[in-house]
Amino acid sequence: MTLRIDISGLPSERLRFAASPLAELTAMLHVLAEPGHHPHLAGWAGGVWAGLPPEPAERLREAEFLWRSSQADFLIPARPRPTLAEELDDVDRIDDETYVTAALVTTCGGNRGHFAAPSPLTDATARERALDLAQARGARQEAFAERLLADPAAVRARVRHTLEQCAEAFFDAAWAGVAVQLATDLRLKNDLLKRQGIGAALASVSGAVTLAPDGDCIVVDKLQDKATVAHGTGVTFIPSVFGRPHLVAVHAPGWQPVVQYPVADPSPSEPVSLETVTLRLEALAHPVRLRLLRTLARGPHTTGELAHAWELSPPEASRHLAVLRRAGLLTPRRQGRYVRHTLNLPDLTALGADLLAAVLR
Repeated sequence: MTLRIDISGLPSERLRFAASPLAELTAMLHVLAEPGHHPHLAGWAGGVWAGLPPEPAERLREAEFLWRSSQADFLIPARPRPTLAEELDDVDRIDDETYVTAALVTTCGGNRGHFAAPSPLTDATARERALDLAQARGARQEAFAERLLADPAAVRARVRHTLEQCAEAFFDAAWAGVAVQLATDLRLKNDLLKRQGIGAALASVSGAVTLAPDGDCIVVDKLQDKATVAHGTGVTFIPSVFGRPHLVAVHAPGWQPVVQYPVADPSPSEPVSLETVTLRLEALAHPVRLRLLRTLARGPHTTGELAHAWELSPPEASRHLAVLRRAGLLTPRRQGRYVRHTLNLPDLTALGADLLAAVLR
């Protein structure tokens, strides 16, 4: 299960390593929305929430649709700029249909990237599907999606203002602290690219990123089967301090391939009992259950959503979820007419850093 980026005939200068303020802010926002993915940043996240005034805090919660379960593609820029303001200006230049379609992609994995989906602004079926997905996420997300579809310009302006508020409240200070780490990592990557070639540079990004033997394809080890091309546009690699352990890839049709990678590996987890490891590894031995787990790592989902995302029948999805529940890896919770399955992240963490990183990237 991999993401393959076709780079055949691509000049080496079209593979670029660059830091992005907007991508790092997006990583920070994901930490604030899903602190369980980032236990090493729990103190930072708690401090940020404690210091936020009520109005920007509420704005963050209403727009978390854009970065909680999967990051909207326009938040991971293919052409990073020196400042957050410049990158937000680039986002403003995106047309409404592109922005809205990217914003309403709410499920990691699944059918994303198979084809250019119709815009929910112009296609009734796409609009209904987007609202159904948003409704399953909760009332706040449903309200956000409804506002975005009704008045894209107003919501886009509000989102930009929210990100600017984040810059004042916590991003500017945090960015100053990580800029040296990112610059150091970029010097290493660009030196490897220049002196030893693409293969060496990719090997330094992550053990999950490799160059195919024929040199025509970048292979990203993720729990999904996808493919995209970089002809004429290139590939951008963006280091992140706050993104660890995620390996984020932009690959949808119409978007230049971008990979945001962590600059450091997570620390090894404490050992757990052999009985526990055996029980849970048996539950994870099926590739379908690994795919379900990857989606659930991004947030709670219903059985119907998971079945649709991975093209399963509802009974088939239910059987796999039952195995994961018996292993203690999932917790079902009813919210209104929906039963949403939540990943028990601490129990997954106990299985080891490698598995956790594979599922979360």
